[in-house]
Amino acid sequence: MRRPTLRDVAEGAGVHAATASRALNPATRHLVSRETVQRVDRVAAALGYRVNPVARSLKTARSASIGLIVPDLMNPLFPPIVRGVEDVLLPIGYNAWIANTDNDPAREAATVEAMRARNVEGFVLATARLEHPLIDQLDAADVPLVLVNRRTGRADVPSVTPDDVSGVALAMRHLVELGHRRIAHLAGPQDLSTGVTRLRAFRQALEDHGLEVAPERIVTCKEWSQVAGAEGAGRLLDSGAEFTAVLAGNDLLALGCYDALAQRNLRCPEDVSVVGFNDIPFIDRVSPPLTSVRIPQYDIGAEAARLLLEELRDPGRHPRSIILPLKLCVRGSTATVDPHRERRR
Repeated sequence: MRRPTLRDVAEGAGVHAATASRALNPATRHLVSRETVQRVDRVAAALGYRVNPVARSLKTARSASIGLIVPDLMNPLFPPIVRGVEDVLLPIGYNAWIANTDNDPAREAATVEAMRARNVEGFVLATARLEHPLIDQLDAADVPLVLVNRRTGRADVPSVTPDDVSGVALAMRHLVELGHRRIAHLAGPQDLSTGVTRLRAFRQALEDHGLEVAPERIVTCKEWSQVAGAEGAGRLLDSGAEFTAVLAGNDLLALGCYDALAQRNLRCPEDVSVVGFNDIPFIDRVSPPLTSVRIPQYDIGAEAARLLLEELRDPGRHPRSIILPLKLCVRGSTATVDPHRERRR
């Protein structure tokens, strides 16, 4: 049987083909009366008509789709961000094509090129490094894009990021109020804005509270992972550095710190208090439940989608970035300092 066409739908609904096309497109159906939209939908359903997005893309050079590039889908931080992006795009007829790069620049470049060949209209990128040639290339080519959770060294690329500085300050104030004075830091990779900003904020927060900035209490981890956190915390514990608390650069590093403490028969929080960052899903289910700085993961994705849509509608607009406020979720991994056991390794 012949596949029904848009013209068949238009004739069945008694409207022009252009009107039927607008009625079937979520992005333009507001231009058509509700009665007409309902009539066109009924005819399309009765005929079994399905919009051909490939044909529409070839005709209009627009695909009603965006590329959403994440570095590691196994990291629980990213699914709520993805959901936020999709929840903004889907009601207006846009789709997000999601790709995982495994932090591989070559894979990222190939994925972006493949998506551009399929006429995606812009990108939401969660993969930004401080020096990121691919982002520079996309920006130079006037490809609409928004960075999420991270930034590059450029201020003119739109981004939606958490207020990392205030988040670290909240965590530090909490530990100080519990009596901690010797606080260590598991820092994230220093080629990423999150790692750099949180380490800088950690040093500043120590100074703000009149505490010593001791280099031996700072360990930089190679990646944002539990394995890297365990390795970094192990180095910290074996170095002889004195500390009663660890402020980890993210929750996965904090979980790695749990592992390193357990391997040395140390308890959290009795021996060492631990604070994470991001408040990823289910982090309240570990033992002990992790005190963590909560970033609004869903809102980051939703705001990024809105920013990208603004770019698509007004390509000449001045780039805009958003910094979202954070809160501290206090749980069982932090406690007051035992004055009789202040020296911790």
